[in-house]
Formats: sequence, C-alpha cells, structure tokens
Amino acid sequence: MVVRRGEPFLAVDWGTTNRRVYRIEHGAVAATERDDRGVTAVAAFAAEAAAIRDRFGDLPMLLAGMVGSNIGWQVAPYVAAPAGVADLAAKLHRVDDRTAIVPGVSTLAGGRPDVMRGEEVQLLGAVAAELVPGDSLLAQPGTHCKWAEMAGGRIAGFTTAMTGELFGLLRQHGLLAAQLQGAVSANAAYLDGVEEAKRRDLTASLFGIRAAKMLGTREDADAAAFASGLLIGSDVVARIESTTHDHIHILAGPELGALYAAAIEANGRAAHIVDSHAAFAAGIIAIGTALP
Repeated sequence: MVVRRGEPFLAVDWGTTNRRVYRIEHGAVAATERDDRGVTAVAAFAAEAAAIRDRFGDLPMLLAGMVGSNIGWQVAPYVAAPAGVADLAAKLHRVDDRTAIVPGVSTLAGGRPDVMRGEEVQLLGAVAAELVPGDSLLAQPGTHCKWAEMAGGRIAGFTTAMTGELFGLLRQHGLLAAQLQGAVSANAAYLDGVEEAKRRDLTASLFGIRAAKMLGTREDADAAAFASGLLIGSDVVARIESTTHDHIHILAGPELGALYAAAIEANGRAAHIVDSHAAFAAGIIAIGTALP
C-alpha cells in the first residue's frame, strides 16, 4: 500500500522543466515548494525522491506528470478515457511499496490520438474540489493547451493544441521572429488577432503580420500581441464549435488565464479562471483517498 487513508503523504507534480512538491496532511496542503528540477534536469530519480523526503518528511509519495513518461523515472501506462479518480487510483504504477506514479490518460476519439500526463490530476481535482461542475469544458493553457470535456466528474474526452509552442517557434525562428519580440497582453492588438482568427485561415493570417509591417498598417510593438491573439483565437474558435457549454473554465495562472478568457469572451462564451495548483492538490488528495 502506497498511501494509507487519512495519513500524511507527499505529492509531486513533476513536469518536463519544473517540479512542485506538496506535503499533504489531514486532507490539505501543509507545505509546498516549486523548483526547476523537471525530468529533463534529473538523471537519478531515486536520489531525487530521497532528497525530497529529506526536506519534507519520510512519507509515502504519489508522483504525477512527465515523471511517468518515457523520459521520466518509470513509464506509467495510460488509462483510456473516459477516466475518473477511481480509474487512476486503480492503475497506479508502483515504483516501490512507498512510491507510485499516477497514470496519464489517452484517447482515440474521432480517429485522432491524444495523451496527457499531469493534467488529468488537475482536471479531476477541479471537479473534486467543486471548483468546476462535473459536466463542463476545461481549458489548460500552456505550451500545449489541453481542452477537456468533463462528464459526470470524469474526463470524457480531450484535445491538445500546440498553441504555445507555435507562438514560441514563431518568436524564435523564421520570417516573423524580429517582429514578435514585444509584450503580450489582452490589449486592442490582441483582440484584433482574436477577431482575425474567426476567418479560419491561420497561415494566411500569420503572413498578414509581415504584410502589415510592409504597408505600415500595424506597429511592430503590437505584432506579438496580435500573433498571440490569432493563435489563441484559432484554438478557441475550433474548440467552442464542438461544445454546447456556455461557460468555459480555465486552469491557469492569472496572466495566461486572462488571455484565454479574453478570447473566449470575444467568441460569445463566459470564461472562469480556476487556480491550477489548488486543482492539482485536490486531485492528488482525491486519488490518495481513493486507494483501498
């Protein structure tokens, strides 16, 4: 048994580049710490786990995220959607009798394969903590934005969009890079990009950023915000076409959450920002509590 019901344990949200550790006591977060020891920065995972226990207490440990991938500690096989707390708890990958990794979730719905690792804990935690309804659409912005349809408190299906990664690549490489070094906020230029996204012609609209410079119709200082609005707007338009939900919940920090909220509201839906760290803590506690 990894975690005993009601007893303290450690939870680790272990991603590619960052890691957050939680000490859970009496069903709540007693202490937490974030660092840059993501899986790509770690070679000896057993030693890292021992170091975490040295700092937070010699307790059972539940891990989630890329630590369970093929670049992590050990591979925790995916659980197919639809998936809930009990499904994940039943399929924990045991590293040893005091350490386990939460499985990711997969889907092949509509013939398009998709996977997640770590996000599933946030999604289920948001429902468990009653931060969102059991039937809802949730967005998790980031390098790869997840859009998850929740039904009956379970992950019914989801889609991943490479929105953040595309923006980063455009900023670093290619024709538009020099123009896209400005700040991004939900300003008028950003909302212009969101509106342009409604044309559903993303690659042509991206070239329009270059053309606007040549014709003097948009300042370079506004180009990054416009491009961000165009990419996020394209993502939002595609997702809301396939949902009946009037309210969309965003698991994100305030800055990125505000960008998605502005794009969602510009497309006629209500947006609600949810604390993703609180959601993860609630999710990992729910999984730990569900263990037999």
